[in-house]
Amino acid sequence: MKLLRSTLLLLLLLCTSNNFAQIIQTTLGPNQAPPPPSNWSKKNQLGFDISEIAFVNWSAGGTSSISGLFKGEFNRTYAKENHKWVNELIVKYGLNKQDGIELRKTDDAFQFNSTYGYRRDTLSNWYYSSKLNFNTQFTNGYNYPNRDIAISKPFAPAYIFLGAGAENSNKAKNRTFYFSPITLKTTLVLDQYLANQGAFGVKKAVYMADPLNPDAQILVEEGQKVKAEFGILFTGYMKTEVYKNVFYENRLSLYTDYLNRFGNVDIDYDTRLDLVVNAYVKANIGVHLVYDDDIKTKKDVVDPVSGAKSQVNDGPRMQLRQVLGVGLVYAFQ
Repeated sequence: MKLLRSTLLLLLLLCTSNNFAQIIQTTLGPNQAPPPPSNWSKKNQLGFDISEIAFVNWSAGGTSSISGLFKGEFNRTYAKENHKWVNELIVKYGLNKQDGIELRKTDDAFQFNSTYGYRRDTLSNWYYSSKLNFNTQFTNGYNYPNRDIAISKPFAPAYIFLGAGAENSNKAKNRTFYFSPITLKTTLVLDQYLANQGAFGVKKAVYMADPLNPDAQILVEEGQKVKAEFGILFTGYMKTEVYKNVFYENRLSLYTDYLNRFGNVDIDYDTRLDLVVNAYVKANIGVHLVYDDDIKTKKDVVDPVSGAKSQVNDGPRMQLRQVLGVGLVYAFQ
């Protein structure tokens, strides 16, 4: 009995000493094991470009102006063994003000991309992938100087691409290519006025002549706000340092629909050259090309009798936007 009491007392002391040691180690933490590395990586970058020109009694003439462009790029990536999930958010908004002219928008974009991929082994650059893309804008767009009629609005349009395919991703070369033979493209025009016009390819409204007023029409069926297509999507991304502190970046998207004029390709190509001065100052030259057969250009028409202004479709055209700017960049984790 005495031996049993001694054994129990010894076990109690050992347990107490072990718990006390664990408490001391947790509190002081000198030999505490470091937490395991996170499978998530992130990148954030904010930028602001500004350009200004002013004239005072300038004999050659000119118009004073100031422009500003805000940019934000945010990336969240999950990578573990054969799995990879990349999420990217890109926002842009620019304004321009000239003497005697109202404030005008120069850039407006909200873009979210999400790609999940699975590869068979850790040495391969090929992934079985699924991709989601969403694009829209923040504010109304106008065919300046006409500010009475908006030609685009937030979620009018908005584009959603959802599909599955194969992706080749080379992190060392900062290059990614994606091909999907099964992609659903959804076009949203959540403004009834634009939908009734058939803007951005949705089915336009149906009208009939008013028997009591030959100059008027009666709305029979409102335009549809959603258009769904099914086709092939190819996207590519590449960024390389062509010279010291000079980076060349390309983004390309090609889409064609199986049922609606197969072979007629929608093109979205954005290319940019960044000249890095230091960690906070960067100059950039960019060109953005867009062609979509569903996007018709607008032109102003004046009624010769009443003088009333209206806008009519003038067919699809290649859209071009060129940017040259110098500004501040702030990157953080």
